[in-house]
Amino acid sequence: MSHKMSQPPSLLNKWIQENNELVNKWKQQEKGRDTVRQDHNQPHLKWCSYEFHKLLGIIQGIPPNSDYTQLELAVVYNAGVCATAQAQFSEAELFLTQAAERVLQVTGGETGASDPLVCWRAVLKSVENTHLHPSVLYLVCLQWAIWLATCQLKTIQEFQEEMPSLFETLCGGVGDGAISEARSKSSNIPLMVMDPRRLIELLQICTSIALGAERLTEGQSSEALTGLQAASSLPAPRALVGYTHLLSGSCLTHMRRPQMALQCYRKALETDSRCVCALYQSMLIYRQLGNTQAEIQALRLLHSTLMLPSATDPALASTHLLSPSSLLCSQSLSSLLSVPSALSVLHSLALKCLLCGRVSEGVEHYLDLLAVLHSEDQQGLHTQDATIPRLPELYLEAGAALLMARRPADCLALCSEVISTTLELLPEKVVLEEPEERREAETRDTEGENRVAMVLWTAAAYLLQGHCHSHLKDWKQAVTHYTRCINLLVKVRLKKRDFQPQFSSADMDVQRGKDLCVLQKLKGLSLAGRGISFTQTDKLKEALRDLQLSLQAFPGIFLCTYRNLSLALCWTQQSSATEYRNLVLPSQPGDKKRMPCHLMNRINFLHPVKRNPLSQQTWINRESKLEHVLRVHSV
Repeated sequence: MSHKMSQPPSLLNKWIQENNELVNKWKQQEKGRDTVRQDHNQPHLKWCSYEFHKLLGIIQGIPPNSDYTQLELAVVYNAGVCATAQAQFSEAELFLTQAAERVLQVTGGETGASDPLVCWRAVLKSVENTHLHPSVLYLVCLQWAIWLATCQLKTIQEFQEEMPSLFETLCGGVGDGAISEARSKSSNIPLMVMDPRRLIELLQICTSIALGAERLTEGQSSEALTGLQAASSLPAPRALVGYTHLLSGSCLTHMRRPQMALQCYRKALETDSRCVCALYQSMLIYRQLGNTQAEIQALRLLHSTLMLPSATDPALASTHLLSPSSLLCSQSLSSLLSVPSALSVLHSLALKCLLCGRVSEGVEHYLDLLAVLHSEDQQGLHTQDATIPRLPELYLEAGAALLMARRPADCLALCSEVISTTLELLPEKVVLEEPEERREAETRDTEGENRVAMVLWTAAAYLLQGHCHSHLKDWKQAVTHYTRCINLLVKVRLKKRDFQPQFSSADMDVQRGKDLCVLQKLKGLSLAGRGISFTQTDKLKEALRDLQLSLQAFPGIFLCTYRNLSLALCWTQQSSATEYRNLVLPSQPGDKKRMPCHLMNRINFLHPVKRNPLSQQTWINRESKLEHVLRVHSV
């Protein structure tokens, strides 16, 4: 009889020892990165999870017994943490549900509740003022972690509202120092794979971040800001504290307080230097405020940061089993923390430098971008980045930048590359549908859109080549390339319901779509370019024809004079023939966001032609004839 009475304590000690050995092996693995149990051919975490699960099955193989319950709850906690760390949430919740039922059987509480909150309320009530209360609190923490990892934020809010005193107990009493010290000194107390104190600290700030992101997405900026500011003082890893400042800045941005938002983004960077999202959001604020200099500096810094090897490391890496990244999985937070790729940032930097007049810097950035893409393509690593234009468009943008930098030979080379790639793929004819008809179609005609893109890319390359020859004052070659551009564009036919002979360029993008707007602008620019080239060879009749057609193709095209290239005049019936001596500017101020880069700003200027004093009278006569014809035609 005495032998039977001594058996349970020895069995209990054996199971405690097995649990503690597993915990110690895990911690040694984490410290020394040694490989444990390679014969299982599994990651160490998976092996530990399996072993804890096996031990739990042995313990639960006997009826619920108060002598074993504390050990059982510790093993449930360890097995549940390992399962949660592997995103096996259903398995972890099954462990918790079974443990709650067995606790209620031991304490005599009511079982069978399907609602998790009701179940945990019953379990906590049944173990109140008993030695099992701390162990049950550990499992409540784990349940909270599962809710957070599976984005059940409403359940967490109900949990906080219905059991506020329990929440305070969790935050202030779980895994206090005395219990942890006793566990480390005594071999008769089950060990934990993760300190509950660390878990509750992690849950507090991660919950505040997740709830703040959700409220911000729902438009509750003020409520989100209050919670995030309170969370910024919690004990937590620097990366998580940086996230609270970052999201606070996002709240202030939505509340239209950009300067205060910038201060929050600065705090985020001071707290965690790897918080690249704060740098990206700062750049967007500078863009919104129109601070071009600060925007370019932020883009440079963002690109250099993204190129660092450490930028690819997870910002929320942790030495604990449950890392912050495994708990912060909501779609709202992911969208708020999204940052463009290094290639996309480099493209934005190149384009911004180009548009604000820093042409040489823009050219260098474009060449760097093309070099990176070429290197990735050679290594077979290149994947299409949806945030940057496709490769032919990048070549055209870079070519336009080179032309602005007065490097026509380099621009010709890039355009020739585009033409050689697309010329054989050009269709005989292309039909461009109206956007309304395309929206009504059940499927998107991707192949048709690619055919239109091929035509537009090749035409734009010919157009830029025409501009290059104009810069080189080779007017015959300029006419040839402008003509090739025109001949290619006339292959595109517009499929429309109602015939509209003319429409405003300002409304064209809205009514007809970007492809049609680009098509019409290419026509206008190529006709105007050829008209200007004809004026240099005394073919005034052909020049008049092309210039008039260019205005019909794209109404409102801007013209500029030799004496002041920054002076743009819209041609009217009172305009003189002198205003036609330079090529049209490609866009009005309101059209910049709609046009590709190679059709924007000053990239389409022709070099002013230096007059020969001996032929001054010839120029005067030519201008007088053209002006007379224009006036007669306009009447």
